[in-house]
Amino acid sequence: MSKSVRRKYDDDFDDDSRSAKRRRLSTDAAEIEDRLESLIIRVGERSTASLESNLEGLSSVLENDLVKAKNKIQRILVDCASKMPERSSVYSTLVGLLNAKNYNFGGEFAESLVRCLKDSLKICEWDKARNCLRFLSDLVNCHVVSASSLLAVYDNFLDAAMETGVPQVRTDWLVYAVLTCLPWVGRELFEKREADLDRLLATIRTYLDRRSKKHVPALRVWSSDDPHPQEEQLDCLWAQISKLRADSWQEKHILRPYLAFDSILSEALQHKLPDIQAPLHHATNVYPQPKVVFRMFDYTDCPESGPILPGAHSIERYLIEEHIHHILEVHHNDRKECSAQLLNFPHKTKIPLDYMIVEVVFAELFQMPSPRFLEINYGCILIELCKLQPSTIPQVLAQATEILFERIDTMNVSAFQRFVTWFSYHLSNFHFRWSWADWADCLTLDPEHPKPKFVRETFEKSLRLSYHQRVQEMAGQEFAALVPLEPKPRFRYGEEGAASLAGTMVAHQLITAIKERCTPEEAIRLLKEMPNPLKAGDDDAEPTHNPLKIEVFTETLIYVGSKSFSHAFAAIAKFRYVFKVLAETEEAQICVLRSLYEVWKNHPQMMCVLVDKMLKTQIVECSAVANWIFSREMNAVFLKSYVWEILNLTIRKMSQHVHKLTVEAAEARARLHRDSEDSDSDEERRDRPSDEQVERMEERLEQAQSDQKTLFLIIFQRFIMILSEHLVRSDTDGRDFRTHWWKWTFGRLQQIFMQHNEQVHKYSQTLETLLFTQDLDPHVLDAFHQFLALRA
Repeated sequence: MSKSVRRKYDDDFDDDSRSAKRRRLSTDAAEIEDRLESLIIRVGERSTASLESNLEGLSSVLENDLVKAKNKIQRILVDCASKMPERSSVYSTLVGLLNAKNYNFGGEFAESLVRCLKDSLKICEWDKARNCLRFLSDLVNCHVVSASSLLAVYDNFLDAAMETGVPQVRTDWLVYAVLTCLPWVGRELFEKREADLDRLLATIRTYLDRRSKKHVPALRVWSSDDPHPQEEQLDCLWAQISKLRADSWQEKHILRPYLAFDSILSEALQHKLPDIQAPLHHATNVYPQPKVVFRMFDYTDCPESGPILPGAHSIERYLIEEHIHHILEVHHNDRKECSAQLLNFPHKTKIPLDYMIVEVVFAELFQMPSPRFLEINYGCILIELCKLQPSTIPQVLAQATEILFERIDTMNVSAFQRFVTWFSYHLSNFHFRWSWADWADCLTLDPEHPKPKFVRETFEKSLRLSYHQRVQEMAGQEFAALVPLEPKPRFRYGEEGAASLAGTMVAHQLITAIKERCTPEEAIRLLKEMPNPLKAGDDDAEPTHNPLKIEVFTETLIYVGSKSFSHAFAAIAKFRYVFKVLAETEEAQICVLRSLYEVWKNHPQMMCVLVDKMLKTQIVECSAVANWIFSREMNAVFLKSYVWEILNLTIRKMSQHVHKLTVEAAEARARLHRDSEDSDSDEERRDRPSDEQVERMEERLEQAQSDQKTLFLIIFQRFIMILSEHLVRSDTDGRDFRTHWWKWTFGRLQQIFMQHNEQVHKYSQTLETLLFTQDLDPHVLDAFHQFLALRA
């Protein structure tokens, strides 16, 4: 072999060797990182060894790996601190042990956690920021962070909370963040810095005394405080902290493994936290909305032989509930894992766990203005809990249902609706079995009283999940009066005596034509010669629409497609052109909706689905649906839940349309205004929109926003009119205005504010200027002011 060939061979071999070595080192590093991550994340899980020995062993392993994997270890620990609050004291102990062995690592970790806190505050990740602050507080217990520097951070947060001209939801969060740390570090501050702690608490007391609570009535599930006060979250937490203070900061729930290492940790040097300021408020910041704490059980509801339920103002109640909320947050998409985690709750033998789980799940389901997750999630989790714990959970859930039903008189309308939806879904998974006879007293009450209305609405929802005969069997003879009518279509042109109706002959011709697969144009020709009842004489101007044509065509087509949802969808899709020709104006579209109601008035689900379909296909506009719902023709069903289901889906449809156009316009602007055109590929330049395209997209967005504002103006104006008329009539007749009609209608107004608060808030200034003026009756105006207070 020649020298040149040998040299090339040797060089290639060296290159291959170096590449293989790099791959091997990279693989080894990845394996080490994975091993470290697994060890750190799994510490605190159940094992045969004690937690203390696991922590001691892990700290020794990590100490040996600090030289080559310090950054990785820091990153994992910061992630655990910010995302696993249920194990914060485990990880704070681990950091304390590492700090005792390696002072520099402790300081660098504290700096990393502070950076995480500041970054979370900047991007409005409030829960993550609160977890970081709580972990920093727990590091005081582990002698990693000095108490004085932590108190300085608290002071900075409270100084920011005292600012004026900023939303109360911002200042509330700052105070809440500090208060939630005190169960962990209160005892240490009490022993080391009692005077400073007292001063801190006095500042918080001052803040709480001056803050507005205008928002509270809108967030309460029940309007009555009997038997359990419905307290605002911050007030309740303050009462719990005050009791903890009275108990010398002693609590019985938090795991504190660092106490076992006190002799080691107390010798460690502490670090001083840097200056941490709450970032300035920006108009784009979105803060956590206020809450009212949901209470359903007290100790008298739990079995005497079992553990005692912690009192409403005990800190243990807060700590346990927060932990359950966190489990729901992490595992809500996996009902099996979520249920297993809930039932394996730590210290479960010391508390009535089943009661606390059920109460927290209902608290989330009924949370105002809206639940954190899909309502169906909570129903699935409760069903899974019943399966995993059949000896106790079903009984607790039945007891909870009885309590909710007994107190339903004072339940707000949004919570009432969610209760109906959950209960009907739950029944459908347990063979629709319920002891209805226990609720027979409700049959003697006014039909619009919440109790009989709840049963009636439950039967109606159950019908969607079953069939009419099954619901009749479930209700029995005693409750037969509350069972909805069989959901059959009504075709008035096919009824006895229909020959006298104008349009009957054309309707039957149309049926034949549709069945013979006629075209939309042929259907229009059949309708062409029909007279217009709006035109009195030959000399009159041509009306904007022909109600007779619309009624005959809509009722006939919907009847022909009445066999199933699919048949109805196919009919609407095929003859969409006819609808567009007949119903160009809003009055004509309202006529279409009335005709749809004529056919399907006994089938609420079909009404909801078909109105939704007509909105999607742009046969009717959102404003037409709103005006139809508030029209006099709908008075008979105005209080029925499905009517408001239609209105809410209409608002959501409009909001989704606006959101879609907003995203598209923003993306187009971003593509248009890229700084470095030269760096783009040819394909990217081809995809970039022109100025004219972006301008058209922005015009579409402006039009959609204008339509959305108009929709809200129509809805709220109609609410104001009917509620004000009711108040005037009641005053004239000398009777109490707080009738069942008022309760349901005012409740629906509140529901619109709550359910669509983000969208309505964008137009709050316009609403205040045009509709919710100071001369409006205070009872109606209150709903608007409570809504504004959610973000004030």
